Amino acid sequence: MPPSLRRVAALLLRQFYLLRSSPTRIVPLFSWVAIDIILWGFITRYLNSVSHARFSFVPAMLGAVLLWDFMARVMQGITTAFLEDVWSRNFLNLFASPLSVSEYLGGLILSSIGTSTIGLAVMVLLATVVFGLSFFVYGVTLAAFVLVLFLFGISLGIFGSALVLRFGPAAEWFIWPIPAFISPLACVFYPLSTLPVWMQWLSRLIPPSYVFEGMRHVLAHRGVATAQLAIGSALALGYLLLMARAFTSVYRHAVRTGLIARYSAESLT
Repeated sequence: MPPSLRRVAALLLRQFYLLRSSPTRIVPLFSWVAIDIILWGFITRYLNSVSHARFSFVPAMLGAVLLWDFMARVMQGITTAFLEDVWSRNFLNLFASPLSVSEYLGGLILSSIGTSTIGLAVMVLLATVVFGLSFFVYGVTLAAFVLVLFLFGISLGIFGSALVLRFGPAAEWFIWPIPAFISPLACVFYPLSTLPVWMQWLSRLIPPSYVFEGMRHVLAHRGVATAQLAIGSALALGYLLLMARAFTSVYRHAVRTGLIARYSAESLT
């Protein structure tokens, strides 16, 4: 195995040991997503029972919740792994080694893939077995929806990590509300046309809006919104490259100015 891959694998192994040694780190991987799916599952079941709509709310709303929660899990998988190093003040130990920034980000992304996959499996199981959500209604476009949200979730995670690296551990509280801040623009539960015109322009700047508009397009039996998926994919990839570059710039600034010392064991005193 090449040295760079060994270093990425070592970061992944560290996260595995942290999870294995602490049940309090494992339970949140599936508990919150399970609560969301159960809550929204019963809401959609109630809406189906009292409405006279000719379509089911289950794929329209429960499917949207599942995809949105998946994106949030991807983001939090990266930020939580990053914050483990903040809380343990482990940065100088890490970067005193030959570890590069790209390898470090690669380790965070792989860790997020592992943790978000657990949450996704729990959500899919509950939505399918308990509430009868069939993913066949989305067709092959489901893979494209998941990919776009996955890339954007990674971008948000890297952005949140860069905030903490730049402004210090106290900036951790800016990370957790990020999905809530952008959710009105993501059009998770309503069409883009519902928003005021000025908000529609903002909504078109974020990839999730294209995913959920495309999902509703498929559920309305109007075919695959290829153009929307292409724009959403391009935006998600662009954000990922931009955030990776921003994190690298923030890291270099922290090293050059000595800010990274606040994350060292010596700074405890």
